[in-house]
Amino acid sequence: MVSAGQATDNYSAVFFIEGNEVARQMRASEFGAFLDGYVGLSDLAETDVKAVLVDLSGDLLVHALVFFRIWFDEEGRADSSWNMPIEELAARGAKGPNMGGGAIRLVCRSQCPDPQYAAELWDPDMTPGNNHFQVIRKAVNANSLKFRRVEPEEENIPVLRAGEHGSTLTEESRTDADRSRVAQLIREQRLRIKTLQSVHRDMLSEVQREHRLEIKTLHNEAAEILQRFERQRLSNEQLKNRLAERNQQYLTMQEEMATDGAGKDRDDANVNAELVLLREQLERKRRELEHRDEKFVALEQEVYELRHREPLENSIMGHLKGQSVFLVAYHPGVGHLTLPYQDIETYFRNPIAYAAERCGMNEPSYMQWLEHYENPVCQHSVQGGELCGEPLLRVSQPADFRSGLDDRCESHRPTE
Repeated sequence: MVSAGQATDNYSAVFFIEGNEVARQMRASEFGAFLDGYVGLSDLAETDVKAVLVDLSGDLLVHALVFFRIWFDEEGRADSSWNMPIEELAARGAKGPNMGGGAIRLVCRSQCPDPQYAAELWDPDMTPGNNHFQVIRKAVNANSLKFRRVEPEEENIPVLRAGEHGSTLTEESRTDADRSRVAQLIREQRLRIKTLQSVHRDMLSEVQREHRLEIKTLHNEAAEILQRFERQRLSNEQLKNRLAERNQQYLTMQEEMATDGAGKDRDDANVNAELVLLREQLERKRRELEHRDEKFVALEQEVYELRHREPLENSIMGHLKGQSVFLVAYHPGVGHLTLPYQDIETYFRNPIAYAAERCGMNEPSYMQWLEHYENPVCQHSVQGGELCGEPLLRVSQPADFRSGLDDRCESHRPTE
């Protein structure tokens, strides 16, 4: 946690980032007051803020950056449970871009010296025109916090006289400078690749989450329709059984009437009345059965339409089907796959099997190659059940991998 008592506090600041600009900035001591709960920021109530710890030198050059997140509650006070040691992380950061004073120490989600804090960090945007490093450098140069600039003392640097040795040293210095620039460019490009991969993972996770929610909603709707369908089916069966019983009663009564003959003429009036009543009941039950059959057909049609309906307009699935948005997946050995709309559900049921099929392999063979690709060491079990672990040349293509040969060292490879 930021401490106001540290010697570097006068040259440390915290910037709050919104989009591609510094929305708020304060000295480290002021930020420490927010963490202690003495003051709050009402405009940040219930907000997850992206912030940056900026360590400066006496001549106001950036030495270290830590890109971290912090939550402000409904009263605008910093999360009391937040205790990330950002100053300690800043001291341990890996090399980052050159912001005027040489390579800075950088800590972000893709480059964190302590993995337990990676989830509470964020990656800067390095896109041209939207580069967070340039935004921070511009804010530092503006010096809105009124840091006192300490000019560096001039050093008496001995100058070699012109000659053969001087020419040689000049050429060596130029070569060292070129190497430093190339190394700096490589570090910056690697950092940008890491941040882009992190953004891709976050976007893919969000698309997968929305897809799972949409599928869950559709499954719930389908389950509800099927329940209604089942209840209607049971009701129809019960109605048919009661109708069959009534028909049987009617036939029995007709047989009894035929057997009794003329001796029971006195009961004809009652029998006729009951027959009329039964016929009316029978007709009513038939109409009910026809009505329920119509409902049954409508429910079947509704189930069919639900299963084959088009995605909602402006939904993730709608954009995917309309090909205004593409879902891209990456798997070793296959590379980036643009998933057709009709393959999305198949892919999410088993991504590994889908990738294996695209490689022309079955899933177990692809998994064996993937294990070798991610950790190319000898898989032979030695005494005690441990693996040999001898490093091997990685087979980069799944189709070229031979299990039992390419994952064994020379000492444990079977003779062909």
